[in-house]
Amino acid sequence: MTAEAGLLLVDKPAGATSHDIVLRVRRALGVRRVGHTGTLDPFATGLLLSLVGSFTRLADLYHGLPKSYDATMALGRETDTDDLMGKTVSEDAAWRELDAEAIRASLAAREGVGRQVPSAYSARRAGGERAYAVARRGERPRLEAREVTIHEIAVTEVDLPRVRFRASVSTGTYMRALARDIGRDLGPGAHLTALRRTAIGPFGVDEATSPAAAAEAVAAASTAWRPGMAALPWVWRRELSDGERDEIRHGRSVERGEVLPPPGCARDSGEATGGPVALYASDDLLAIAEERDGRLHPKKVFAA
Repeated sequence: MTAEAGLLLVDKPAGATSHDIVLRVRRALGVRRVGHTGTLDPFATGLLLSLVGSFTRLADLYHGLPKSYDATMALGRETDTDDLMGKTVSEDAAWRELDAEAIRASLAAREGVGRQVPSAYSARRAGGERAYAVARRGERPRLEAREVTIHEIAVTEVDLPRVRFRASVSTGTYMRALARDIGRDLGPGAHLTALRRTAIGPFGVDEATSPAAAAEAVAAASTAWRPGMAALPWVWRRELSDGERDEIRHGRSVERGEVLPPPGCARDSGEATGGPVALYASDDLLAIAEERDGRLHPKKVFAA
């Protein structure tokens, strides 16, 4: 991997789209290939994982990582976007009769596996086109409920009609839709007024850099810049010998050998590798492989 390939942890400011951040990082680093692993709405702030250079080929590895948020919702009003950017579709003053215990119980009941209908103004496809495109025409997109997991959710402050909470959720979970559904559980409805993404898998926003300081973060090798294996701390791994490096360079498989669990994961954890295996030498990522018939077959090769 070159110095122009890796993972950059960015703290997105409010008002910018995820695409805006990609453009800013691209200009700051002078690298054409920059992508991200999951959008944030313009009003939201927090962690955005930017893939730089050849690392854009690894986006699928980040897809399933859980995401953590600090959020604020306002009870008593629903909007067509399920957040503060939308138009009011209903109002109900019954929030005045709610107490903190009822609110905490409602959020706690959302923990676990459930089903969620995405927000109408979302990128989900409805009838072959994006739901937000249908909604902007004044039509109601027909969206199917999807399975999501709320790993953890807890109230951090009640200041009615506002409720602040933190949540850790599976990929594909819409926080706007979660606020909407909690409001409906409680009765008066709700919409999301603030959102900050604090973590994606093992990566935290406290280690991120601002878009404006992207070049400095890379040059200084700060915690925001993760080249090579540092960008894949949750992936199983196998170190290659010099001879095996040549085999991988030419797209040939190698013996399974000793596949190690991610740092901090016990060897006897019982977790099967099953998924991808990162092949490396001297902390440089050389390939992503899959195990088959006792051998590791490279699927994405990065070695020159």
